Amino acid sequence: MSRVVVVGAGVGGLAVAARLACLGHHVTVCEAADEVGGKLGTFERDGFRFDTGPSLLTMPAVFQELFAATGGWPTGLELQRLDPIARYRFADGSTLDSTDDLEQMCRRLEAWSPGSGADWRAFLSRAERIWEASKGPFLESALHGSRSLAALAVTRPTDLATLAPGRSLRDLGRRHLRDPRLRMLLDRYATYTGSDPRRAPAALASIPFVEQAFGGWYVTGGLRRLADALLDRALEVGVSVRTGTRVVAISDPVRGVTLADGTFLPADVVVANADAAHVYGDLVACPLAARKLARATPSLSGFVLLLAVEGRTPGLAHHNVLFPADYDAEFDAVFGAPARPVEDPTLYVSVPPGQAPEGCAAWFVLVNAPRHGTGRGAVDWRAPGLAEGYADRLLDRLAARGLEVRDRLRWREVITPADLEQRTGAVGGAIYGSSSNGATAAFLRPANRSPVPGLFLVGGSAHPGGGLPLVALSARIVSGLLGPA
Repeated sequence: MSRVVVVGAGVGGLAVAARLACLGHHVTVCEAADEVGGKLGTFERDGFRFDTGPSLLTMPAVFQELFAATGGWPTGLELQRLDPIARYRFADGSTLDSTDDLEQMCRRLEAWSPGSGADWRAFLSRAERIWEASKGPFLESALHGSRSLAALAVTRPTDLATLAPGRSLRDLGRRHLRDPRLRMLLDRYATYTGSDPRRAPAALASIPFVEQAFGGWYVTGGLRRLADALLDRALEVGVSVRTGTRVVAISDPVRGVTLADGTFLPADVVVANADAAHVYGDLVACPLAARKLARATPSLSGFVLLLAVEGRTPGLAHHNVLFPADYDAEFDAVFGAPARPVEDPTLYVSVPPGQAPEGCAAWFVLVNAPRHGTGRGAVDWRAPGLAEGYADRLLDRLAARGLEVRDRLRWREVITPADLEQRTGAVGGAIYGSSSNGATAAFLRPANRSPVPGLFLVGGSAHPGGGLPLVALSARIVSGLLGPA
């Protein structure tokens, strides 16, 4: 039986811990915070409840397989299929409700913009080929940096060509989609990996395909319940979970970890469910990996408002995306040098049911934002007055786009990129670690098998990337690399 220490009890850490325990390993999870879940957090006040991390689940089959492999689907964990998946509102006042029913989606698009239904169908055909080419060799398998791409070029050249590594997501949209609003909608999917659509690879077209093919889902009661179910499963299969236990160092080669109180916890294997920049910059000395990360563009972060709103608001769906007139200005601000808060950002508004007192609603409002810090691509979000002033601006922008809530607001909470860094350990609050900006960046994230003997990486900053399903897939990859005890 191997002794495994998992550093971090986010979704990736809990998922890999449960899988490894079922394979016969002795697993201990060390979580610095007082509760598990990582970015899958929650906030409650006065009867209002908010998911402070992901608010939509795609690829539910990944979690169905995870729970099946560790003991079966949890009692009481319910998934709701959403229709619409999102309501998009554009600067000209037009709206579009997305659905995973392709025929209905195409009919809506044709009524909205003649020719767009056929364009979307043709684009999805291309996106499906990208999905099929990337799913096995990339999303479900361990990668070994540029060697994996080189091997694919030799063994499966057609698949590599399908991935169009020299083309951006923006390029693909221009090729297939004539309506600029539909191209803007496609650009939005680059932000699901914390990236700029003008630089992110065309391979990210697999994301809208996945949403169209497998739907968008909500966990009844909030997505936080997914973390709770993973914790319960880990405990059921014998994992020891230690909260309030910060790891400050990992030995090289792995013999164990050192805790903040000076205790040395022996281990044969360490799986780090922590930001890769933190792992290689603070926990273990690995100059080569640290230099590679330093060359990558960090992902964007997010600025969040939690709004306790009185009354109901006609025209709001569960998920709403309110676009500005100039989308490129948003990416210029977030990834600029110097970076700056976005003057007129895209507003994402999630209003899930049953999360507020009767007659009220809990609004989660998110905008893309530069990471916290100093230097290129960062903003000091702790500068006096910046966060509250920007929160006021976002309420102004909501009102300008038809969602005036200031006269119905009981209270608000602000979460900045600096807060995200403090709460989750993500360096600078960069939600996805490194972005996918660059022709091959999406395929060259930190590998699951570290250069440090006995150290493995799991979670959104490692391969295959961020987002709940990919984080769960990273846990499956790592458990496969380790195998039975």
